[in-house]
Amino acid sequence: MKSKTVQHDLKAKRDSFPFAPQIAIFLPLLVATALFAAAPPQASNSVTSLLNAGRVDEVIAALKGKDDAASHNLLARAYYAEDKTDEAIHEAEKSVEMAPNNAEFHLWLGRAYGQKAEKSNVFKQAGLAGKVRGEFEKAVQLDPNNVDARSDLAEYYTEAPGMMGGGVDKAKAQADAVAQRDPAAAAFIRAKIAEKKKDDTEAVKEFKAAIAASKTPADHWLNLAAYYRDHKNTAEMMEALKKAISSPRKSGAVLHDAAHMLYETGQDLGLAADLARKYLVAPDKSEEVPAFKTHVLLGKILEKRGDKAGSEKEFAAAKQMAHDYNWK
Repeated sequence: MKSKTVQHDLKAKRDSFPFAPQIAIFLPLLVATALFAAAPPQASNSVTSLLNAGRVDEVIAALKGKDDAASHNLLARAYYAEDKTDEAIHEAEKSVEMAPNNAEFHLWLGRAYGQKAEKSNVFKQAGLAGKVRGEFEKAVQLDPNNVDARSDLAEYYTEAPGMMGGGVDKAKAQADAVAQRDPAAAAFIRAKIAEKKKDDTEAVKEFKAAIAASKTPADHWLNLAAYYRDHKNTAEMMEALKKAISSPRKSGAVLHDAAHMLYETGQDLGLAADLARKYLVAPDKSEEVPAFKTHVLLGKILEKRGDKAGSEKEFAAAKQMAHDYNWK
């Protein structure tokens, strides 16, 4: 689920699970490169580049009519980015049906079910939660070394009630399982567990441990900033955001997430606009933050600053990349 992280939680999984706080997360979640193994390298690289650039209309046009597991997976992710949940589930289910032993395909199907649950009433959520958990558990079973899958599963276990298969002990087991491979991810999972248990001292300790353990700590500084934001500590949030902006990062998604956090808290909208613009020209854009959503964010920032013409320009740019995306 998003790594989450940030505007996301555990992964960069930004909109996955209805019981998890939606910060713009996680979800690092998780743009996995392994999932393209089943596709012809040239086609895969071309479409993946479009997806990373947030040009989902072009992704959908390029993949329409293709009937292989990798293409269905990529289509699912394009629809997921647009919040077209039913279409995402349909394509993700096809990818799993055609390649049942691909862990990444199960992971994305779980995320699609999570997005559906987020939009559903409490009665439907219960049934969908079991599907989310089942797909994440299947992904881990198929690929025990997949840190993204274990992180998403840990997020589920942390946030879901016991009657839906959740439990912090189960989440801790996932942290233990990834500790050797990715100590920063393990520390982040433990931080979220501590936060769930309302152990603020331990949570901050683990967030900082994740920062110290990571070679690209920007995402984890952003996670710490999100923690401070949620606890109404604006001064510490701003300090952590500054660290996130200036630290080595995995992708430019940090720029968008920092801009989003500034916008939602009403802090330094000038800096927020600058960060959004930097992401839009960054060479390391990623699918976890589709560029059309950054255009929308920048439009909202400019609108709030009284720049109506500028905001309309950004909204129009978003529509050119994803004409079906309903952000209002």
